[in-house]
Amino acid sequence: MSPETEQLLAALGDRLGAGGVIAGPDVDQRYRDDPDGKLGALPEAVLRPRDTEGVAAALITCGRLGQPVVVQGGRTGLTGAARVKPGEVVLSMERMTGVAAPDRQEASIVAGAGATMQSVQEAADGAGLMFGVDIGARGSATVGGNIATNAGGIRVLRYGMYRAQVLGLEAVLADGSVLTSLKGLRKDNSGYDLSQLFIGTEGTLGVVTRAALRLHPKPASEINAFCALPSLDAAIALLGLLRQSLGPLLSAYEVNFAPLYDIMVATMAMPAPLPAGSPVYVLAEIQGSEPERDGERFTEVLMRAIEDGIADDVVVSQSPREFRALWDVREDANRVLFSMKGLVGVDISVPLARMGAFLGEADIAIHAADPAADIYVFGHLGDGNLHYQVRTVDPAAAYDTIYRGVAAAGGGVSAEHGIGLDKKQWLHLVRSDAEIATMRRLKAVFDPANILNRGRVFDLVPPTPAEMP
Repeated sequence: MSPETEQLLAALGDRLGAGGVIAGPDVDQRYRDDPDGKLGALPEAVLRPRDTEGVAAALITCGRLGQPVVVQGGRTGLTGAARVKPGEVVLSMERMTGVAAPDRQEASIVAGAGATMQSVQEAADGAGLMFGVDIGARGSATVGGNIATNAGGIRVLRYGMYRAQVLGLEAVLADGSVLTSLKGLRKDNSGYDLSQLFIGTEGTLGVVTRAALRLHPKPASEINAFCALPSLDAAIALLGLLRQSLGPLLSAYEVNFAPLYDIMVATMAMPAPLPAGSPVYVLAEIQGSEPERDGERFTEVLMRAIEDGIADDVVVSQSPREFRALWDVREDANRVLFSMKGLVGVDISVPLARMGAFLGEADIAIHAADPAADIYVFGHLGDGNLHYQVRTVDPAAAYDTIYRGVAAAGGGVSAEHGIGLDKKQWLHLVRSDAEIATMRRLKAVFDPANILNRGRVFDLVPPTPAEMP
Protein backbone atom coordinates (compact mmCIF):
# COMPACT_ATOMS: atom_id res chain seq x y z
CA MET A 1 0.00 0.00 0.00
CA SER A 2 1.33 3.44 -0.91
CA PRO A 3 2.31 5.94 1.81
CA GLU A 4 -0.43 8.28 0.53
CA THR A 5 -3.13 5.65 1.06
CA GLU A 6 -1.78 4.78 4.50
CA GLN A 7 -1.93 8.47 5.39
CA LEU A 8 -5.53 8.68 4.17
CA LEU A 9 -6.64 5.67 6.19
CA ALA A 10 -4.87 6.92 9.29
CA ALA A 11 -6.54 10.33 8.95
CA LEU A 12 -10.00 8.80 8.48
CA GLY A 13 -9.57 6.39 11.38
CA ASP A 14 -12.90 4.81 12.25
CA ARG A 15 -15.03 7.76 11.12
CA LEU A 16 -16.86 5.60 8.55
CA GLY A 17 -17.62 2.84 11.04
CA ALA A 18 -17.42 -0.93 10.68
CA GLY A 19 -17.06 -1.94 7.02
CA GLY A 20 -16.66 1.68 6.00
CA VAL A 21 -13.19 1.21 4.55
CA ILE A 22 -11.82 -1.63 2.44
CA ALA A 23 -8.12 -1.46 1.66
CA GLY A 24 -5.18 -3.33 0.17
CA PRO A 25 -5.74 -7.04 -0.59
CA ASP A 26 -9.34 -6.86 0.71
CA VAL A 27 -10.45 -4.68 -2.22
CA ASP A 28 -12.72 -6.75 -4.46
CA GLN A 29 -12.18 -6.86 -8.22
CA ARG A 30 -15.73 -5.63 -8.80
CA TYR A 31 -14.64 -2.05 -8.09
CA ARG A 32 -12.62 -2.06 -11.30
CA ASP A 33 -15.35 -3.65 -13.41
CA ASP A 34 -16.74 -1.79 -16.39
CA PRO A 35 -19.75 -2.88 -18.48
CA ASP A 36 -17.80 -2.01 -21.64
CA GLY A 37 -15.02 -4.41 -20.61
CA LYS A 38 -12.47 -1.62 -20.13
CA LEU A 39 -11.11 -2.58 -16.73
CA GLY A 40 -10.01 0.26 -14.51
CA ALA A 41 -7.20 0.25 -11.99
CA LEU A 42 -7.74 -1.74 -8.80
CA PRO A 43 -8.05 0.97 -6.11
CA GLU A 44 -5.93 0.75 -3.02
CA ALA A 45 -8.89 1.82 -0.89
CA VAL A 46 -12.69 1.91 -1.12
CA LEU A 47 -14.57 4.31 1.15
CA ARG A 48 -18.11 3.11 1.93
CA PRO A 49 -20.01 5.65 4.04
CA ARG A 50 -23.45 4.81 5.40
CA ASP A 51 -24.74 8.38 5.55
CA THR A 52 -24.23 11.95 4.41
CA GLU A 53 -22.04 12.74 7.39
CA GLY A 54 -19.74 9.90 6.37
CA VAL A 55 -19.50 11.24 2.82
CA ALA A 56 -18.63 14.68 4.18
CA ALA A 57 -15.94 13.23 6.45
CA ALA A 58 -14.43 11.28 3.57
CA LEU A 59 -14.32 14.31 1.28
CA ILE A 60 -12.90 16.62 3.93
CA THR A 61 -10.07 14.15 4.50
CA CYS A 62 -9.44 13.54 0.80
CA GLY A 63 -9.48 17.27 0.13
CA ARG A 64 -6.98 18.01 2.87
CA LEU A 65 -4.61 15.36 1.46
CA GLY A 66 -5.25 16.19 -2.22
CA GLN A 67 -6.47 12.62 -2.75
CA PRO A 68 -8.40 12.12 -6.03
CA VAL A 69 -11.77 10.37 -5.64
CA VAL A 70 -13.93 8.50 -8.14
CA VAL A 71 -17.56 8.13 -7.11
CA GLN A 72 -19.28 4.81 -7.81
CA GLY A 73 -22.91 3.75 -7.71
CA GLY A 74 -24.15 0.66 -9.56
CA ARG A 75 -21.28 0.79 -12.08
CA THR A 76 -23.65 0.43 -15.04
CA GLY A 77 -22.49 3.56 -16.90
CA LEU A 78 -21.24 3.15 -20.46
CA THR A 79 -18.79 6.04 -20.77
CA GLY A 80 -16.23 5.23 -18.08
CA ALA A 81 -17.23 7.90 -15.56
CA ALA A 82 -16.88 5.42 -12.67
CA ARG A 83 -13.82 3.65 -14.08
CA VAL A 84 -10.93 3.90 -11.62
CA LYS A 85 -7.77 5.67 -12.76
CA PRO A 86 -4.39 5.03 -11.10
CA GLY A 87 -4.02 6.92 -7.84
CA GLU A 88 -7.75 7.32 -7.22
CA VAL A 89 -9.67 5.93 -4.27
CA VAL A 90 -13.28 4.85 -4.68
CA LEU A 91 -16.10 6.60 -2.84
CA SER A 92 -18.86 3.99 -3.08
CA MET A 93 -22.52 4.78 -2.41
CA GLU A 94 -23.41 1.09 -2.17
CA ARG A 95 -24.40 1.20 1.52
CA MET A 96 -26.63 4.29 1.19
CA THR A 97 -29.64 2.34 -0.01
CA GLY A 98 -32.45 3.72 2.12
CA VAL A 99 -35.83 4.35 0.50
CA ALA A 100 -38.43 6.17 2.58
CA ALA A 101 -42.13 5.37 2.47
CA PRO A 102 -43.72 7.30 -0.41
CA ASP A 103 -45.69 10.41 0.44
CA ARG A 104 -49.00 9.66 -1.28
CA GLN A 105 -50.38 13.15 -0.76
CA GLU A 106 -47.38 14.86 -2.34
CA ALA A 107 -46.70 11.97 -4.77
CA SER A 108 -43.00 11.92 -3.87
CA ILE A 109 -40.35 9.71 -2.34
CA VAL A 110 -36.93 10.25 -0.75
CA ALA A 111 -34.21 7.75 -1.67
CA GLY A 112 -30.53 7.32 -0.92
CA ALA A 113 -27.93 7.63 -3.64
CA GLY A 114 -27.18 3.91 -3.50
CA ALA A 115 -30.80 2.80 -3.84
CA THR A 116 -31.51 1.03 -7.11
CA MET A 117 -34.06 2.31 -9.59
CA GLN A 118 -35.98 -0.93 -9.12
CA SER A 119 -36.28 -0.37 -5.38
CA VAL A 120 -37.77 3.07 -6.02
CA GLN A 121 -40.14 1.63 -8.62
CA GLU A 122 -41.28 -1.10 -6.23
CA ALA A 123 -41.81 1.32 -3.35
CA ALA A 124 -43.87 3.59 -5.60
CA ASP A 125 -45.89 0.66 -6.91
CA GLY A 126 -46.67 -0.49 -3.39
CA ALA A 127 -48.20 2.92 -2.69
CA GLY A 128 -50.34 2.87 -5.83
CA LEU A 129 -48.00 5.23 -7.68
CA MET A 130 -45.28 4.88 -10.30
CA PHE A 131 -41.82 6.27 -10.98
CA GLY A 132 -41.52 7.79 -14.43
CA VAL A 133 -38.05 6.60 -15.52
CA ASP A 134 -37.27 3.03 -16.52
CA ILE A 135 -34.09 1.53 -17.99
CA GLY A 136 -32.85 -1.98 -18.66
CA ALA A 137 -30.34 -1.83 -15.80
CA ARG A 138 -33.07 -0.97 -13.29
CA GLY A 139 -31.95 -3.68 -10.89
CA SER A 140 -28.42 -2.32 -10.45
CA ALA A 141 -28.38 1.32 -11.62
CA THR A 142 -28.63 3.64 -8.63
CA VAL A 143 -30.39 6.91 -7.87
CA GLY A 144 -27.10 8.81 -7.45
CA GLY A 145 -25.70 7.57 -10.74
CA ASN A 146 -28.98 8.22 -12.55
CA ILE A 147 -28.96 11.79 -11.29
CA ALA A 148 -25.29 12.26 -12.14
CA THR A 149 -25.93 11.24 -15.76
CA ASN A 150 -29.50 12.60 -16.07
CA ALA A 151 -30.67 9.13 -17.11
CA GLY A 152 -33.35 8.78 -19.77
CA GLY A 153 -34.74 5.38 -20.74
CA ILE A 154 -37.90 4.24 -22.41
CA ARG A 155 -40.53 6.73 -21.21
CA VAL A 156 -38.87 10.12 -21.70
CA LEU A 157 -41.58 10.84 -24.26
CA ARG A 158 -44.20 10.91 -21.47
CA TYR A 159 -42.35 11.73 -18.24
CA GLY A 160 -39.13 13.46 -19.29
CA MET A 161 -35.51 12.77 -18.34
CA TYR A 162 -34.40 12.09 -14.77
CA ARG A 163 -34.04 15.84 -14.24
CA ALA A 164 -37.82 16.15 -14.47
CA GLN A 165 -38.23 13.65 -11.61
CA VAL A 166 -36.00 15.50 -9.13
CA LEU A 167 -37.84 17.70 -6.62
CA GLY A 168 -34.78 18.30 -4.46
CA LEU A 169 -31.37 16.92 -3.55
CA GLU A 170 -28.91 16.50 -0.76
CA ALA A 171 -25.32 16.78 -1.97
CA VAL A 172 -21.85 17.09 -0.47
CA LEU A 173 -19.29 19.45 -2.00
CA ALA A 174 -15.61 18.66 -2.31
CA ASP A 175 -14.87 20.63 0.88
CA GLY A 176 -17.42 18.62 2.87
CA SER A 177 -20.17 21.26 2.82
CA VAL A 178 -23.65 19.74 2.75
CA LEU A 179 -26.42 21.27 0.62
CA THR A 180 -29.95 20.05 1.34
CA SER A 181 -33.19 20.79 -0.53
CA LEU A 182 -35.39 17.79 0.27
CA LYS A 183 -38.64 19.69 0.90
CA GLY A 184 -40.15 18.16 -2.22
CA LEU A 185 -41.80 21.43 -3.28
CA ARG A 186 -43.00 21.54 -6.86
CA LYS A 187 -42.80 25.36 -6.91
CA ASP A 188 -39.98 27.12 -5.10
CA ASN A 189 -38.27 30.14 -6.65
CA SER A 190 -36.53 31.15 -3.42
CA GLY A 191 -33.19 31.99 -4.97
CA TYR A 192 -30.99 29.71 -7.07
CA ASP A 193 -32.11 26.11 -7.57
CA LEU A 194 -28.76 24.58 -6.62
CA SER A 195 -30.04 21.04 -7.12
CA GLN A 196 -29.87 21.51 -10.87
CA LEU A 197 -26.09 21.91 -10.66
CA PHE A 198 -25.64 18.27 -9.72
CA ILE A 199 -27.94 16.70 -12.32
CA GLY A 200 -26.07 15.52 -15.41
CA THR A 201 -22.66 16.77 -14.20
CA GLU A 202 -21.36 13.26 -13.52
CA GLY A 203 -20.14 13.81 -9.98
CA THR A 204 -17.67 16.52 -10.96
CA LEU A 205 -19.24 19.28 -8.82
CA GLY A 206 -20.42 17.32 -5.79
CA VAL A 207 -21.66 13.96 -4.54
CA VAL A 208 -25.41 13.39 -4.38
CA THR A 209 -26.37 11.51 -1.20
CA ARG A 210 -30.20 11.65 -1.20
CA ALA A 211 -32.95 12.81 -3.54
CA ALA A 212 -36.61 13.73 -3.31
CA LEU A 213 -38.19 12.25 -6.42
CA ARG A 214 -41.47 12.96 -8.17
CA LEU A 215 -43.96 10.11 -8.50
CA HIS A 216 -46.92 9.79 -10.85
CA PRO A 217 -50.37 8.19 -10.76
CA LYS A 218 -50.20 4.51 -11.60
CA PRO A 219 -51.85 3.98 -15.00
CA ALA A 220 -55.10 2.03 -15.00
CA SER A 221 -54.28 0.68 -18.46
CA GLU A 222 -51.01 -0.21 -20.20
CA ILE A 223 -51.12 -1.43 -23.78
CA ASN A 224 -48.39 -1.75 -26.38
CA ALA A 225 -48.17 -2.60 -30.05
CA PHE A 226 -45.39 -3.99 -32.21
CA CYS A 227 -45.44 -2.56 -35.73
CA ALA A 228 -43.70 -3.42 -38.99
CA LEU A 229 -43.03 -0.33 -41.11
CA PRO A 230 -41.66 0.29 -44.62
CA SER A 231 -39.23 3.11 -43.70
CA LEU A 232 -37.95 5.58 -41.14
CA ASP A 233 -40.21 8.22 -42.68
CA ALA A 234 -43.18 5.93 -41.98
CA ALA A 235 -42.03 5.47 -38.36
CA ILE A 236 -41.83 9.25 -37.90
CA ALA A 237 -45.25 9.65 -39.55
CA LEU A 238 -46.76 7.05 -37.20
CA LEU A 239 -45.23 8.86 -34.23
CA GLY A 240 -46.88 12.08 -35.37
CA LEU A 241 -50.23 10.36 -35.89
CA LEU A 242 -50.17 8.76 -32.43
CA ARG A 243 -49.18 12.04 -30.77
CA GLN A 244 -51.90 13.98 -32.56
CA SER A 245 -54.61 11.37 -31.93
CA LEU A 246 -53.72 10.19 -28.41
CA GLY A 247 -51.85 13.11 -26.86
CA PRO A 248 -50.35 12.27 -23.46
CA LEU A 249 -51.56 8.66 -23.63
CA LEU A 250 -48.47 7.85 -25.71
CA SER A 251 -45.77 6.90 -23.21
CA ALA A 252 -43.04 5.13 -25.22
CA TYR A 253 -41.97 4.81 -28.85
CA GLU A 254 -39.04 2.48 -29.52
CA VAL A 255 -37.44 1.69 -32.88
CA ASN A 256 -35.45 -1.26 -34.24
CA PHE A 257 -33.90 -1.11 -37.70
CA ALA A 258 -33.04 -4.03 -40.00
CA PRO A 259 -30.96 -6.16 -39.85
CA LEU A 260 -30.94 -6.19 -36.03
CA TYR A 261 -34.48 -7.52 -35.63
CA ASP A 262 -33.81 -10.22 -38.26
CA ILE A 263 -30.85 -11.50 -36.19
CA MET A 264 -32.92 -11.38 -33.01
CA VAL A 265 -35.72 -13.45 -34.56
CA ALA A 266 -33.24 -16.11 -35.66
CA THR A 267 -31.93 -16.59 -32.12
CA MET A 268 -34.61 -15.47 -29.64
CA ALA A 269 -36.08 -17.96 -27.21
CA MET A 270 -39.58 -16.45 -27.42
CA PRO A 271 -41.94 -16.44 -30.42
CA ALA A 272 -41.39 -13.42 -32.66
CA PRO A 273 -44.36 -11.03 -32.58
CA LEU A 274 -43.99 -10.32 -36.31
CA PRO A 275 -41.93 -11.98 -39.07
CA ALA A 276 -38.48 -10.64 -39.97
CA GLY A 277 -37.91 -8.81 -43.23
CA SER A 278 -39.28 -5.31 -42.73
CA PRO A 279 -36.92 -2.31 -42.81
CA VAL A 280 -38.15 -0.83 -39.51
CA TYR A 281 -40.00 -2.06 -36.43
CA VAL A 282 -41.56 0.07 -33.71
CA LEU A 283 -42.84 -0.72 -30.22
CA ALA A 284 -45.41 1.89 -29.17
CA GLU A 285 -46.93 2.04 -25.69
CA ILE A 286 -49.84 3.91 -24.15
CA GLN A 287 -50.66 4.43 -20.48
CA GLY A 288 -54.11 5.67 -19.57
CA SER A 289 -56.77 6.02 -16.93
CA GLU A 290 -59.79 4.66 -18.84
CA PRO A 291 -59.22 0.94 -19.54
CA GLU A 292 -62.55 0.57 -21.29
CA ARG A 293 -61.67 3.26 -23.87
CA ASP A 294 -57.87 3.45 -24.09
CA GLY A 295 -57.32 0.18 -25.96
CA GLU A 296 -60.09 0.95 -28.42
CA ARG A 297 -58.66 4.38 -29.23
CA PHE A 298 -55.14 2.95 -29.62
CA THR A 299 -56.31 0.19 -31.96
CA GLU A 300 -58.34 2.59 -34.06
CA VAL A 301 -55.32 4.82 -34.71
CA LEU A 302 -53.12 1.83 -35.57
CA MET A 303 -55.71 0.46 -38.00
CA ARG A 304 -55.91 3.87 -39.63
CA ALA A 305 -52.11 3.78 -40.03
CA ILE A 306 -52.38 0.45 -41.86
CA GLU A 307 -55.17 1.74 -44.09
CA ASP A 308 -53.11 4.82 -44.95
CA GLY A 309 -50.04 2.74 -45.83
CA ILE A 310 -47.98 4.03 -42.92
CA ALA A 311 -47.73 0.62 -41.24
CA ASP A 312 -47.54 -2.79 -42.90
CA ASP A 313 -48.51 -4.96 -39.95
CA VAL A 314 -49.35 -4.51 -36.26
CA VAL A 315 -49.83 -6.76 -33.27
CA VAL A 316 -51.47 -5.25 -30.15
CA SER A 317 -51.10 -6.72 -26.65
CA GLN A 318 -54.29 -8.19 -25.26
CA SER A 319 -53.14 -9.07 -21.73
CA PRO A 320 -50.45 -8.15 -19.18
CA ARG A 321 -48.53 -11.25 -20.26
CA GLU A 322 -48.53 -10.16 -23.91
CA PHE A 323 -47.65 -6.61 -22.85
CA ARG A 324 -44.56 -7.87 -21.00
CA ALA A 325 -43.66 -10.23 -23.85
CA LEU A 326 -43.49 -7.35 -26.34
CA TRP A 327 -41.22 -5.40 -24.00
CA ASP A 328 -39.06 -8.51 -23.65
CA VAL A 329 -38.58 -8.44 -27.43
CA ARG A 330 -37.40 -4.83 -27.20
CA GLU A 331 -34.92 -5.69 -24.44
CA ASP A 332 -33.71 -8.77 -26.33
CA ALA A 333 -31.70 -6.44 -28.56
CA ASN A 334 -29.19 -6.08 -25.74
CA ARG A 335 -28.70 -9.86 -25.56
CA VAL A 336 -27.81 -10.02 -29.24
CA LEU A 337 -25.52 -7.00 -29.21
CA PHE A 338 -23.71 -7.89 -25.98
CA SER A 339 -22.82 -11.25 -27.54
CA MET A 340 -20.90 -9.54 -30.36
CA LYS A 341 -17.21 -8.99 -29.72
CA GLY A 342 -15.47 -5.75 -30.66
CA LEU A 343 -18.67 -3.80 -31.22
CA VAL A 344 -18.48 0.00 -31.44
CA GLY A 345 -21.52 1.27 -29.57
CA VAL A 346 -22.61 4.89 -29.18
CA ASP A 347 -25.55 6.66 -27.56
CA ILE A 348 -26.53 9.70 -29.63
CA SER A 349 -29.40 12.10 -30.21
CA VAL A 350 -30.39 13.42 -33.62
CA PRO A 351 -33.28 15.74 -34.61
CA LEU A 352 -36.01 13.72 -36.31
CA ALA A 353 -35.92 16.03 -39.33
CA ARG A 354 -32.24 15.14 -39.90
CA MET A 355 -32.25 11.52 -38.79
CA GLY A 356 -32.76 9.96 -42.21
CA ALA A 357 -29.98 12.00 -43.77
CA PHE A 358 -27.65 11.22 -40.86
CA LEU A 359 -28.27 7.47 -41.09
CA GLY A 360 -27.75 7.44 -44.84
CA GLU A 361 -24.58 9.50 -44.77
CA ALA A 362 -23.10 7.54 -41.85
CA ASP A 363 -23.80 4.24 -43.62
CA ILE A 364 -21.99 5.39 -46.75
CA ALA A 365 -18.98 6.76 -44.85
CA ILE A 366 -18.59 3.72 -42.59
CA HIS A 367 -18.73 1.29 -45.50
CA ALA A 368 -16.27 3.41 -47.46
CA ALA A 369 -13.76 2.83 -44.65
CA ASP A 370 -14.76 -0.81 -44.11
CA PRO A 371 -16.97 -2.42 -46.80
CA ALA A 372 -17.60 -5.44 -44.54
CA ALA A 373 -18.83 -3.39 -41.56
CA ASP A 374 -22.15 -4.38 -39.96
CA ILE A 375 -24.42 -1.64 -38.60
CA TYR A 376 -27.15 -2.18 -36.00
CA VAL A 377 -29.43 0.62 -34.82
CA PHE A 378 -32.21 0.74 -32.25
CA GLY A 379 -33.36 3.18 -29.59
CA HIS A 380 -35.90 5.67 -28.34
CA LEU A 381 -37.22 7.24 -31.53
CA GLY A 382 -39.85 9.27 -29.69
CA ASP A 383 -37.14 11.53 -28.24
CA GLY A 384 -34.57 11.24 -31.04
CA ASN A 385 -32.20 8.94 -29.11
CA LEU A 386 -30.46 6.20 -31.11
CA HIS A 387 -28.13 3.44 -29.94
CA TYR A 388 -25.86 3.06 -32.97
CA GLN A 389 -23.65 -0.05 -33.08
CA VAL A 390 -20.96 -0.98 -35.62
CA ARG A 391 -18.93 -4.15 -36.01
CA THR A 392 -15.86 -3.06 -37.93
CA VAL A 393 -12.11 -3.53 -38.33
CA ASP A 394 -11.68 0.25 -38.09
CA PRO A 395 -13.33 1.46 -34.86
CA ALA A 396 -11.55 4.83 -34.94
CA ALA A 397 -13.01 5.66 -38.35
CA ALA A 398 -16.48 4.59 -37.18
CA TYR A 399 -16.38 6.80 -34.08
CA ASP A 400 -15.14 9.75 -36.12
CA THR A 401 -17.84 9.27 -38.77
CA ILE A 402 -20.67 8.92 -36.27
CA TYR A 403 -19.78 11.79 -33.96
CA ARG A 404 -18.94 14.24 -36.72
CA GLY A 405 -22.14 13.25 -38.50
CA VAL A 406 -24.13 13.82 -35.32
CA ALA A 407 -22.57 17.25 -34.88
CA ALA A 408 -23.34 18.18 -38.49
CA ALA A 409 -26.96 17.12 -37.94
CA GLY A 410 -27.29 19.35 -34.88
CA GLY A 411 -27.40 16.40 -32.49
CA GLY A 412 -25.69 15.34 -29.28
CA VAL A 413 -22.77 12.93 -28.81
CA SER A 414 -24.43 11.62 -25.65
CA ALA A 415 -28.18 11.34 -25.28
CA GLU A 416 -28.45 9.66 -21.90
CA HIS A 417 -25.17 8.05 -20.74
CA GLY A 418 -23.04 11.12 -20.17
CA ILE A 419 -19.52 11.94 -21.35
CA GLY A 420 -17.31 10.28 -18.73
CA LEU A 421 -13.77 9.43 -19.77
CA ASP A 422 -14.61 7.89 -23.12
CA LYS A 423 -16.45 10.71 -24.89
CA LYS A 424 -14.69 13.84 -23.66
CA GLN A 425 -12.52 14.09 -26.79
CA TRP A 426 -15.74 14.60 -28.80
CA LEU A 427 -17.43 17.11 -26.52
CA HIS A 428 -16.05 20.08 -28.45
CA LEU A 429 -18.01 19.00 -31.53
CA VAL A 430 -21.35 19.79 -29.88
CA ARG A 431 -20.47 22.35 -27.19
CA SER A 432 -18.91 25.71 -27.97
CA ASP A 433 -15.61 26.93 -26.54
CA ALA A 434 -17.58 29.35 -24.36
CA GLU A 435 -19.77 26.55 -23.00
CA ILE A 436 -16.82 24.31 -22.14
CA ALA A 437 -14.94 27.23 -20.59
CA THR A 438 -17.98 27.91 -18.41
CA MET A 439 -18.05 24.25 -17.35
CA ARG A 440 -14.40 24.54 -16.34
CA ARG A 441 -15.09 27.69 -14.33
CA LEU A 442 -17.88 25.96 -12.44
CA LYS A 443 -15.61 23.00 -11.71
CA ALA A 444 -12.84 25.29 -10.46
CA VAL A 445 -15.26 27.05 -8.08
CA PHE A 446 -16.92 23.92 -6.66
CA ASP A 447 -13.81 21.72 -6.59
CA PRO A 448 -10.69 23.92 -6.67
CA ALA A 449 -8.39 21.03 -5.71
CA ASN A 450 -9.88 18.95 -8.55
CA ILE A 451 -10.36 15.80 -6.48
CA LEU A 452 -13.88 14.80 -7.60
CA ASN A 453 -14.11 12.57 -10.68
CA ARG A 454 -11.02 14.21 -12.10
CA GLY A 455 -10.79 14.16 -15.89
CA ARG A 456 -14.41 13.16 -16.44
CA VAL A 457 -16.46 15.16 -18.98
CA PHE A 458 -13.47 17.45 -19.68
CA ASP A 459 -9.94 18.09 -18.46
CA LEU A 460 -9.65 21.08 -16.17
CA VAL A 461 -6.68 22.32 -18.21
CA PRO A 462 -7.72 22.63 -21.88
CA PRO A 463 -5.87 20.34 -24.31
CA THR A 464 -3.47 21.88 -26.78
CA PRO A 465 -4.50 22.01 -30.48
CA ALA A 466 -2.17 19.09 -31.17
CA GLU A 467 -4.10 16.97 -28.62
CA MET A 468 -7.50 17.64 -30.17
CA PRO A 469 -8.97 14.80 -32.30
